[in-house]
Amino acid sequence: MKPARVRGVRRRALLAATLAAPWRAVHAGAQIEEPLADSVRSALSAAVAESAPPRPTFATIEQRLDYLRWLADMSERLKPRKADRHARIDFLETVWYESRRAGLETALVLGLIQVESGFRKYAISSAGARGYMQVMPFWARLIGDGDASRLFHLQTNLRFGCVILRHYLDRERGDLFMALGRYNGSRGRAEYPNAVFAARKRWLHDAAG
Repeated sequence: MKPARVRGVRRRALLAATLAAPWRAVHAGAQIEEPLADSVRSALSAAVAESAPPRPTFATIEQRLDYLRWLADMSERLKPRKADRHARIDFLETVWYESRRAGLETALVLGLIQVESGFRKYAISSAGARGYMQVMPFWARLIGDGDASRLFHLQTNLRFGCVILRHYLDRERGDLFMALGRYNGSRGRAEYPNAVFAARKRWLHDAAG
């Protein structure tokens, strides 16, 4: 191959890698198993109890329109990673529902998913964390039904992930930096929280994000 052609191939490869970089999983979840008080375990178990997300209801037409605008905006942004529109909408509707159910910002949860799994449903970390939000299997035993394979189910994974992050946020008395570090098993270190905060910016939406 001629030198000029080699340089052209290398430039295209570098460009492709640069464009793909924002979607890569930067870290993998490795929550640390800690003893839970019976009251905490019971509360978390109740919080992850499975139920199909209801269709969102809104007090006003404007609120519904804001939600639909958010859904369309996020769907377009997510298209490079999830080509199938039905799967994309199902994913976004569930993220929206589960983040709000746990009292979390939806853009933050999307940023965490981007960092943890790169939006890969069946991602498994070297520590054994599973799914979109990289939930460790011991959580299925501690607060679920013990079936860790269900952590690959869309709503189950997002339900566990959001409930766990909410639990850590409560433990850290609202300190999101420390809660994110605890979620990743790197409490007190800046790399992971900073990565999530940076990814969050991609998913901000003025009206409903």
